[in-house]
Amino acid sequence: MKSISQALTIALLISGAAIGCDQSKAELDSTKAQLQTVTSERDALKTQLDSTKQQTAALQQQVTDLNAKLAAAAAPAPEAPAAKEEHVTKSAKKKPAAAATPTPAPTPTAPAGVTAPTTETRKGRGHF
Repeated sequence: MKSISQALTIALLISGAAIGCDQSKAELDSTKAQLQTVTSERDALKTQLDSTKQQTAALQQQVTDLNAKLAAAAAPAPEAPAAKEEHVTKSAKKKPAAAATPTPAPTPTAPAGVTAPTTETRKGRGHF
């Protein structure tokens, strides 16, 4: 009788373990599916990040090129050869010098309806 009860106990333990494994197997399969989903999302985001980094590098290069062009455009024009200047009279020399001076950039004006502080300065007795 003792051997029969031991056999039944062992059978119950094996069947209980099998039932417990089935429940954890479903959870394991669910976790594996989540892992695959998260892994594919991660790979897609890595690809998107690499693409964005390449675009950033290209745009940074464009900014550098445009800054170089702007600096080249802002550089003064080369002077005319000295031989031609010898033939110019004194009065003619004054006119190109006046023309060569850069004109100041116009100051920006406020849009209509917007008031801005006045920039005029006071002079005289009443000013403190």
